[in-house]
Amino acid sequence: MGTPQIVQIIRRLRLQPIVTTAPALAGLVTRLATQPRVGLDTEFLRERTYRPQLCLLQLATPAEAVCVDPLALGELGALAQLLAAPAVLKVMHASRQDLEVLLPVAGLTRPVFDTQVAASLTGLPAQVGYADAVRRLLGKELAKSHTRTDWSRRPLSPEQIAYALDDVRYLLPLASQLHEQLQRLGRLEWLDEELAALEDVRTLTLEPEDAWQRLKGLRDLDPGRERLARALAAWRERCALKHDRPRGWILDDAALREVIMQVPRTPQALAQIAAMPPGVVKRRGAQLLDCVAAAQIPDPAPPLPGRPRPDPLKAALVSKLGTIVKAVGRELGLVPEVLATRRDLEQLADGRRDGAVLRGWRRRVLGELLLAAL
Repeated sequence: MGTPQIVQIIRRLRLQPIVTTAPALAGLVTRLATQPRVGLDTEFLRERTYRPQLCLLQLATPAEAVCVDPLALGELGALAQLLAAPAVLKVMHASRQDLEVLLPVAGLTRPVFDTQVAASLTGLPAQVGYADAVRRLLGKELAKSHTRTDWSRRPLSPEQIAYALDDVRYLLPLASQLHEQLQRLGRLEWLDEELAALEDVRTLTLEPEDAWQRLKGLRDLDPGRERLARALAAWRERCALKHDRPRGWILDDAALREVIMQVPRTPQALAQIAAMPPGVVKRRGAQLLDCVAAAQIPDPAPPLPGRPRPDPLKAALVSKLGTIVKAVGRELGLVPEVLATRRDLEQLADGRRDGAVLRGWRRRVLGELLLAAL
C-alpha cells in the first residue's frame, strides 16, 4: 500500500495515528508491551541546539503503525519503560543517531535489532539506506516527498504523518527476512556481536575531555599543541552544552584548528586569524586565550608539523592487506568495508593491535590472515 492510499484511508476513517495525550500514550504502551518486536524510528531537528530536538517517534507492530508527538506530550516516562523493556525487541534502521536522540529523554533503548547492520552482514553495502533495503528485499518503493520536512512545526499534515509511518511500516518484515538470511548463512552470532555495541551507553555520549579526538585535520601535533587541542575542544563542548547551541555556533572547526596551529597569545593575534569571526573574539576571546595559556606552549611555538611524506613501504603493506580483505569479502559475499576499513589496515601497518578487525568474528574470518601477512 502506497502513501497516497494510506492518506486516503486516514482521511476517510478519520483516524488519528498520532498520540498527543498521556492517556493515549499509556494505552499505546500497554498494547506494545505485549509484542515481541516493535518497529521504531524518530524524526528530529539538530540545526539550532546542542542536543538534537526529538520531534516525532514512530512505532509499528504487525497490527498498527502510530506516531507519538513528544512536543505535545512533554514527558515520555511511560514510553521509556517500553524502550528499555528486555522482552520487547526494538527494530530500527541505522539506529545510532536515533539512540543518541532518545537517550536524554527516554534513557537507553534496548535491546535493538538494527536492520542496516544486519543487511551489511548479508552482503548489502555497509551504509545501505532504509528505502534502498526495502526496495531490494521487499520490492516496495517509498516516497521521498518529505525528506526535508521541519518536523518541529505543527500541525503535521496527513501526508507528513503517512510519510513518517512509512519509515516503520516495513521494519518488522525487513528484520524477519534479514534474520532468516543470516540464520541460513550461519551469521547470527556475528550480528549479536555487532548489536552488543549499541547497548554501551558510552558509545552514545561524548565526554568533553574526549571531544578533541573527533577533530579532523590535526595529525602529529607537538605535545603543547595537543594539550591545546584537548583544552579547546573540551571548552567548546562544555560551552555548547551550557548554552544548548551547536558546537559550530560556539567556534567552528576551521577557526579552532587555526588557534591550535597559530597559538595566538593576545586579542590582536586572535583577531588576525582569518577564520575567526569578530563576534567570537569579542564574546569569548578571553576564554580562548585562557586555553592557550593553560597549554603552556613555548614562545615562540614549535614549527608547524609538515605534510608527512608518503611511506612507500607502508603503502605497499596496506595494499597487500587490502588485497586479502577483498579476497575474503568475495569468498563471504561481503562488501570489503564491512570487514575492514582502510583506516583499520593503516593502523595494522602502524603496529596497532586494538582495532575492530582483530576482535570477535572479524578476527576469526580475517584478522588472523592479516596478522600472518604482516
